[in-house]
Amino acid sequence: MKPKALVLLTPASPAGIMAITPSSFRSFLSIQSRWGFWRKPVRQTFGEAVYSMLHLLSPEDQRKTYEMFVYESGRAGWEMGYWFFDCKHTTRIDESTVTCPTLIIAGALDRITPVSVVDQVYKKYKAVATYRVFKDHAHWVVAEPGWEDVANSILIWLNDRFT
Repeated sequence: MKPKALVLLTPASPAGIMAITPSSFRSFLSIQSRWGFWRKPVRQTFGEAVYSMLHLLSPEDQRKTYEMFVYESGRAGWEMGYWFFDCKHTTRIDESTVTCPTLIIAGALDRITPVSVVDQVYKKYKAVATYRVFKDHAHWVVAEPGWEDVANSILIWLNDRFT
């Protein structure tokens, strides 16, 4: 069953899009500086999470949100960030197979998935995509101050297509 629509919030990039920027590299410095990180679960430090994703939240909300973080797959992170070494092409996506309406949302202040990266994601899916950049948002668009504007924009976009 094919989806009727996609909403991509500050999306990770597929193979073919260079996502390693100075700010994204800094976001994972403690992970990438350990040899073999791709073989085990990984988790950002609190400082990295605040720098990369949570910097628009209050200090209290930063801590609460970080405490909900779980370990993630080092392999999946490697396959996304270092796709050019992945002989299995795990993160390769044929954009011609994405045929449903797609809304792509970026935060202008995002450090882990900068607008320059999301711009490239949009170009990949341009045939079916609508692109919105929120100037007062970063990566954690679902909880940052003003998140209601992002949610309302998504609701309007969906209503325009399905009502």
